Amino acid sequence: MNIKKTLLLLLCVASLSAIAGTVSVKHSLGTTTVDHIPQRVVVIGIGPLDTLDYFGIKPIAVTKGTTFPPYLAQYDQDDIASSGALFEPDFEAIYNLKPDLIIVGPRSAQSYQELSEIAPTLLYVLDGKKTYWESTQTQWRNIGKLFDISTKVEQTITRLDAQINAIKSHNEQHKVDALTIMSSGGNISAFGEKSRFSAIYNEFGYQDTIKNIKNSRHGDLVSYEFIRDAQPTNLFVLDRDVLVNKGKSEIRQQFENDLIKATPAYQNKRMIFLDINAWYLTIGGVTATQQMITDMSH
Repeated sequence: MNIKKTLLLLLCVASLSAIAGTVSVKHSLGTTTVDHIPQRVVVIGIGPLDTLDYFGIKPIAVTKGTTFPPYLAQYDQDDIASSGALFEPDFEAIYNLKPDLIIVGPRSAQSYQELSEIAPTLLYVLDGKKTYWESTQTQWRNIGKLFDISTKVEQTITRLDAQINAIKSHNEQHKVDALTIMSSGGNISAFGEKSRFSAIYNEFGYQDTIKNIKNSRHGDLVSYEFIRDAQPTNLFVLDRDVLVNKGKSEIRQQFENDLIKATPAYQNKRMIFLDINAWYLTIGGVTATQQMITDMSH
C-alpha cells in the first residue's frame, strides 16, 4: 500500500512539474505553447536570428540564400541546416529536422499555419500599430519566456531603454530635425514619421524636416533638388543598393554633389549613412537595435 501511495505521489509530482514547465506566449496570429525549453529551434528570418544569437541560443536551421550582417556570418555555413528562403520556407526540410520550436519572421508570416502543423511556431513580427521599440520589446519578452531567460531580456531592455530616452530627450529639447532618405535602384525616396523608419522620429525624438511626406512602403520618390530645398539639419541615408548588389554601391559618391553640399547637414558633417542591416534587414533584433542607437548617437 505504501508503495502504491509512493508511486501515486511521484506521478502527481511529475504531472505538476510538466504543467509548471508549460509556457505560452501570445502573438497576432495565435498562441505558442511549449512544455520545455526548446532545444531544436528552426528560424526563418534574420531579425529573430539576431535576437537568438545575442542571447546565446543557437538554432539548428536558419534562412539561407540571403545577405547576413557580418556578426551573423557564422550562420551562413554548411554546419547549419537551411530552413529555406526568406519568402519560401522549406517545409520538408523543416519537418525532417524534427524541431521543437519554429520562429518565423515577417517575410514568411503567411506560412505560419502550415509551419504550426510541424511544430509550435512563434510569429516574430513587429506590430505596425505600435512603435518600433514597444513592439520589439514584446518580441524579446516572448523569447525570454519561451527560453526561460526573462531576467536577461529585462536587463537588456532596461539598458537600451535608458539610451533611447536620453537621445530622445536631447532631440526634443533642442527641436532637432532630420530628413531620412533611402537609395534603391538609382532612385532616392524620403521617409517620414509614419514610415517604416518612424523610430527615428518616435523613439529618438527627431522632428520631420519636411512635414506630410507621403507614407508608402517604398517611400516618397524625391530628387537631390528636393533635399537641397529641404535644408535638413540632419540627413540620414540608407543605402539599399549595397544589400541588393551584395556590397557594391556608388551611393556615397553620388551624394557628394553640389546640391547635397548646399545643405546644413552636409556642411556640419551631419549627413549620416545608417547601417542598412540594422534598419532594414535585421529589424527587431537586439544587436540591430543597439546599432540603431549608435547611429542616432552621432
